[in-house]
Amino acid sequence: MPQSVTPAERALALREEIAQHNYRYYVLDEPAVPDAEYDRLFNELKAIEAEHPDLITPDSPTQRVGGAPASGFGEVKHEVPMLSLGNAFAEQDMHDFDRRVREGLDLPAGDLFGGGAEVEYCCEPKLDGLAVSLLYENGLLVRGATRGDGSTGEDISTNVRTIRNVPLKLRGEGWPAVLEVRGEVFMSKAGFEALNERARETGSKTFANPRNAAAGSLRQLDPTITASRPLEFCCYGFGRVDGELPDNQYAILQAFREWGLPISRELKLVKGIQGTLDYYRDIGERRAALEYEIDGVVFKVNQLSYQRELGFRAREPRWAIAHKFPAMEELTELLDVEFQVGRTGAVTPVARLKPVQVAGVTVSNATLHNMDEVARLGVMIGDTVIIRRAGDVIPQVMQVVTERRPADARPVEVPSNCPVCGSAVERTQLVKRGKAGSTTSEGSVYRCVGRLTCQAQLKQSIIHFVSRRAMDIDGLGEKSVEQLVDTGLVASPADLYRLTYEQVLALDGFAELSTKNLLTAIQASKKPTLARFIYALGIPDVGEETAKLLARALGKLERIERALPEVLVYLPDVGLEVAHEIHSFFADAHNRQVIDQLLERGVTPEEPGELAAEFAACVSLADFLARLNITGIASTGAERLASTFGSLDKILSADWLDLKQVERLNDKAIKALREFAENPEQRAHAEAVEQQLRDFGMHWDSPRAEAAGGLSLAGQTWVLTGTLEAMSRDVAKAHLESLGAKVAGSVSAKTHCVVAGPGAGSKLAKAEQLGVTVWTEQQLLDMLAEQGISA
Repeated sequence: MPQSVTPAERALALREEIAQHNYRYYVLDEPAVPDAEYDRLFNELKAIEAEHPDLITPDSPTQRVGGAPASGFGEVKHEVPMLSLGNAFAEQDMHDFDRRVREGLDLPAGDLFGGGAEVEYCCEPKLDGLAVSLLYENGLLVRGATRGDGSTGEDISTNVRTIRNVPLKLRGEGWPAVLEVRGEVFMSKAGFEALNERARETGSKTFANPRNAAAGSLRQLDPTITASRPLEFCCYGFGRVDGELPDNQYAILQAFREWGLPISRELKLVKGIQGTLDYYRDIGERRAALEYEIDGVVFKVNQLSYQRELGFRAREPRWAIAHKFPAMEELTELLDVEFQVGRTGAVTPVARLKPVQVAGVTVSNATLHNMDEVARLGVMIGDTVIIRRAGDVIPQVMQVVTERRPADARPVEVPSNCPVCGSAVERTQLVKRGKAGSTTSEGSVYRCVGRLTCQAQLKQSIIHFVSRRAMDIDGLGEKSVEQLVDTGLVASPADLYRLTYEQVLALDGFAELSTKNLLTAIQASKKPTLARFIYALGIPDVGEETAKLLARALGKLERIERALPEVLVYLPDVGLEVAHEIHSFFADAHNRQVIDQLLERGVTPEEPGELAAEFAACVSLADFLARLNITGIASTGAERLASTFGSLDKILSADWLDLKQVERLNDKAIKALREFAENPEQRAHAEAVEQQLRDFGMHWDSPRAEAAGGLSLAGQTWVLTGTLEAMSRDVAKAHLESLGAKVAGSVSAKTHCVVAGPGAGSKLAKAEQLGVTVWTEQQLLDMLAEQGISA
């Protein structure tokens, strides 16, 4: 702080600058400085106020969180009642509403020669949150209250002050001396997911949906808990006003925005009934991509004079209506729980429900994920449950209404035998490996041990094998696969390659042309990329991205087949458990037989051949030592051993006196290292892993390779979201992968770049929250063009 500037002057300047940054970030969505600079300003203000407590003001951004937990909430009487809105559920309801408005205003009606006068409506999405009232006096926030019953709410002043985008002081000028702002407190989809993820990590209770999470967070007696939740505010109207406001709804909300209050980015003016219906359809189509949950659209007559003329009826205004979307959650009865068997043998509980309409679709089945989820929900057969369906997401059971549980409700029990083949059903075991050895615990998945002798697993394996992203055999749908398995023509994926014309023609639904087309597709699939082939095999926990990584990194099927788990973990995003799944799959005699049969019948994966350049000599001796899980030998000790001895053989052959020369290597670590070296089994395994690293070219003594120019994005993780207009997301993904990038489905702090097209939603929000670089599609196209790739 300059000598000539007093602490009071500096504090005032900081408050004004931080308020401006808050406005740009939360209201304009145009941050002017990086988070680090904002934090620096905030911490400087905090330090000044700590040294000079008399400088603290109620509107200071440092005062958002403070005070002890309250014993309860006081009552707030709303001077202007917070009324609810009438609802429209069908298009005709909206026509009726518009007719009533025009009749109430005595506007000219339509006839054969014209449509009559059109009313101007202010439109915005109906956020699924908690309605609140914020009272500002002379520009300062003095009170926050819930809607309550419309006449009386709860005083939540301390809690609303913790919401980051609620201004503690209005900016600019021209605001009324007393202004009551009304709006919705909500939680974004990204914020909700992050909150539940934290809850799962700590073993706390998760929330069923963002609305419950927002309501529960805002009504915490301890404001520090509210402050830790990702709440947001969006204003949509006003209550008491002592002063002047513009004469229409749209202009009022624009004024609110100028004063630092966040409003909907989807706010729009439309003319007449057709304008409202078009807006409703547009928002409905984009609903799933929005950053927040909505349950409809609100339409308000724009002119305030018209609003006053129309007035109110009962508990709702005549000049506004909420056009609701079909419900995404409904109550229904759980009739039974059945168990399905997937291609990996996972026995999964499926809820059979009393049919109910959810989001415009009749739902009679819903996923229960696994038995851990059944236990978490506490669900029993016969319960009344809440079902949720969002977009194309499989309906799921969200919550049990225990108050409605019948006396004859039955617990959900896993079958001891496979419902398809009768083989035993066993619970998976999770093996955790560490320096103290391995420990085993029960997993959440139950599996049928019948493997491909189980027709359910065989059918699902074949369906996966022929799918578009695997071997891409067009013409083999689920029903055709079921016929092939049921008739005994196919008992493994390899049997597809010895089907005859007569065998296929005899199947239901096949004529001469479709038979020829299928056999041609089977023949054409014999030269897949190595990545497609690996993915098609259906290795547990190996998805498309991991298959691409294995193919690109190791280059040959033979390397992947014999790769040891301790070698596979050097590949990015391959953990030890996945590495053991891969190794176990190829070590299995039956799987080896199927692969050999595929190769014998002409399936020849196209192999890159060479190890990817970035993995050549990628393993250091120190890293290798640290991963041997020898007690007392962590990364620093491993570095010292590597620099002292230079090779694994010399380290394992070193005696006690030699090891004592290693700086800061204590007796406990030396003893553990000597015990490891003297254990024939452990030493032999370590030497086998080292030899494989040498064979693959990953060893520290292997020659390094220069990365090819085409792999300029090697090691980077990219995310595509929204609609890409110049190319499909699959094409964009393929281009990025050709440059060495990994294209992920979710955003994290390790994401290098997010490419966001129109309609981008929660992924874009999370990227902005984490400070991840965001590109437009045009920036992606420009980068690809520089690499010689055209869209």
